[in-house]
Amino acid sequence: MVMLDLEDLTMEVRALVLETGGFLREECRNFRRDRVEKKGAHDYVSYVDKESERRLVARLHELLPQAGFITEEGSASYASEQYCWVVDPLDGTTNFIHGNAPYCVSIGLRDDKELLLGVVYEVCRDECFWAWKGSPARLNGMEIRVSPVATLDDAFIQLGFPYQAERSRNFMVDIINRLYGRVGGLRVQGSAAAELCYIAAGRFEARIEAFLGPWDIAAGALILQQAGGRLSTFTGSCDFHSGKEVLATNGKIHEDLLRIVQDSLYLYD
Repeated sequence: MVMLDLEDLTMEVRALVLETGGFLREECRNFRRDRVEKKGAHDYVSYVDKESERRLVARLHELLPQAGFITEEGSASYASEQYCWVVDPLDGTTNFIHGNAPYCVSIGLRDDKELLLGVVYEVCRDECFWAWKGSPARLNGMEIRVSPVATLDDAFIQLGFPYQAERSRNFMVDIINRLYGRVGGLRVQGSAAAELCYIAAGRFEARIEAFLGPWDIAAGALILQQAGGRLSTFTGSCDFHSGKEVLATNGKIHEDLLRIVQDSLYLYD
């Protein structure tokens, strides 16, 4: 079994995402909308996603040759290796192609039991979040913690609207109806990885979304956990890693928000 120095590896990944973020920033200046492809209804992929992922996979393979990959664009694979990189080369593609923030690079590493490290670089604000198992969560080198907000009335909550609209529309509309006017505010930003980090930094108290991929949440989940936050499925299980359904909070309002989500589950496909 290969033992890892998680701190050193995290710093290597941090340097890599900053470099990749520079590539995204440069491409955004001269982006060509005519080269955008559709993966599904309103679900886009660009040549930038694909090139970013190609570069990341090559460099990560050099860092840890014995690791497999789970990637959004499918340029590499996982075959039960001891370790697995979970990579989103451009989280927030719809934002990116419209010149809107946020969008980011997200890289997580896990073994067969748990997440080991996570690094997320939000390009528009030049913010790099990172943590490894057992470390504090950090933003550009400064330690971050979740907010102390403990009541829904003061909670600032992020929502994600899945591309699978027919399967999630009634559920999400019901969630909005239950929260609107009852919480401190609702926002939709369009980048799950960045938004998990925003909870870790105390800017928001929670996020709700279904039908994500593991690449959307792996890095941000580890960062949020190390900042004192909590993640679960909509039924309260800790088995959220597939991304099929994720409730992420500062931990203080998790049970209250979970009850509201569960009251809407009869509408969830």
